[in-house]
Amino acid sequence: MSGQRSEGPARGDDAPGAPTADGAHAGTVPPPRQGGRAEARRAAQGRAGAAQGAPPAAGGRAAARAAARKPKRSAKKIVAWSAAGVLVLLAGTGGLIYYKLNGNIKTIDPDAIAKDRPPEAQADANGNKPVNVLLIGSDSRGGNNSDLGGGDAAGARSDTTILLHVYADHKHAVGISIPRNSLVTIPPCKKPDGKWSKEVKGEDILFNSAFSVGNSADGNPACTQNTVEKLTGIRIDHTMVVDFQGFASMTEAVDGVDICLPKAIYEGDMNPNLGKKGGLVLPSGRQKVEGQKALDYVRLRHGLGDNSDIGRMKRQQAFLSSMISAVKQRGLNPTNLLPLADAATKSLRVDEGLNTVDKLMSFALSLKNIDLHDIKFVTPPWKYHKENLELVSPDVDRLWDTLKADRTIDGQNATGEQPPEAASPTAPAAPTTPASPVAAETANTDFKVSVYSGTPAGGMATKAAEQLKAAKFTATAVGPAKSLKYTTTMVQYGSGQKANAEKVAAMFPGATVEPGTSPGVTVIVGKDFAAANGAAATGTGGSLTAAPSTPGTPAPLPTSVTNEARSADDDICLNTSY
Repeated sequence: MSGQRSEGPARGDDAPGAPTADGAHAGTVPPPRQGGRAEARRAAQGRAGAAQGAPPAAGGRAAARAAARKPKRSAKKIVAWSAAGVLVLLAGTGGLIYYKLNGNIKTIDPDAIAKDRPPEAQADANGNKPVNVLLIGSDSRGGNNSDLGGGDAAGARSDTTILLHVYADHKHAVGISIPRNSLVTIPPCKKPDGKWSKEVKGEDILFNSAFSVGNSADGNPACTQNTVEKLTGIRIDHTMVVDFQGFASMTEAVDGVDICLPKAIYEGDMNPNLGKKGGLVLPSGRQKVEGQKALDYVRLRHGLGDNSDIGRMKRQQAFLSSMISAVKQRGLNPTNLLPLADAATKSLRVDEGLNTVDKLMSFALSLKNIDLHDIKFVTPPWKYHKENLELVSPDVDRLWDTLKADRTIDGQNATGEQPPEAASPTAPAAPTTPASPVAAETANTDFKVSVYSGTPAGGMATKAAEQLKAAKFTATAVGPAKSLKYTTTMVQYGSGQKANAEKVAAMFPGATVEPGTSPGVTVIVGKDFAAANGAAATGTGGSLTAAPSTPGTPAPLPTSVTNEARSADDDICLNTSY
């Protein structure tokens, strides 16, 4: 169980309109008497009501002469001016919306960001580079948040923190949930009074306390950013803070988010100090929630699993996956994003790079080509340290290195610059007469191939699946096999699939073909395939490591990370407790 047994302390009206033209000038004040010398003088001097917006009164010789000299407006010009007026009104309305939303956004003090920072990621030849965004859910009780959070403690803490890494290819993304009670070193941070704190570390220094440095009601997101950069060695490009009120409004803007609970939740689960079961808060099973109910779900810690923060983070990952799915289903376009932006900006604080609606929209639209399956959520490797958590090295360092190298958690290169395929070390096959391309493609797609990795080397199942796809096979990289000690690649086949298995085995020189229990064809790549694709055996215990390290090839991630990863398209009822 986590050491934190209770929740603990873990914001224009339109201006009155101007009088209408008809109300002010069209008949409420009688027009001047027609005719006379005074009328003529007023007409000559341009004061016959024109200064007040009214047309000159009829009558009088001077007025008649002036009318005779005045050219008549064509109907086309009148229509043109009317159309222009409509466009101005429409543009003005849009401008008011943008002005309102921009006015909602608060900017994080740029001077509070540490000067000693990790290096910035470099763009490739096409200008593509990864983007690291720090997402912080604040439990500030300011404004209307105390009604939603159920607490009355002063100050603010980071209730949820996720490091979102958007890969340079903008087709993959991964969110790393940082446990709030993990032990960290908090670097010097700027406080609200302008002074800088000293670096602190020790067995009682927890990650979420960085947000509280200076004890401000709005929290200290810059300090959290400084702490994450020191912890990971990764430069944060953008930071966003949303409080309870903003979060609740966002769930309402998307008409609710689908969730799933294995059991019903009662008031006593939400507040263990209540001393009784209390009334029903959330029923069991699949349901849609928004506002307060959505907030109850993501903050729920007790009543499910081991009552830990790890279980709560799993539910938060499931919720964010479901919410991303809801937003993508509505369509990532300005029409659908504006209501969401309106909801979010009411309680949003961001860095200077995201402090306008245009910047936020541009960033959101840059994510539209990421498939749900390629959005992952993971928890860094951890272990209990008394009542709190400690991130485990070197496993957690491998995770940070994987992100720095812009590799996905299964080892794929997502830099956007795919290197050319290395030549196979095996001898080339003897020349043969090629089969008809159409016939070969049809034959290879008649059955499915599932690919597993039987080696510790990272990304081998994905690499094998890509090679099969290039040969027009219908192949899917599933993940690690039950054993990671396969020396030779194994190709297994189901009923009636032996001939197909032999075709697949031809792609893996030296592979063994044998009957299996699964339908179709299954490939389990071994050390031989890994060694031929950039990995080298250590010679100890039959294990395998990555080839001599280069900046682009970090060591493979442990299965404790890869096996527990959630995809945004996973079933919302799975993996929601610990």
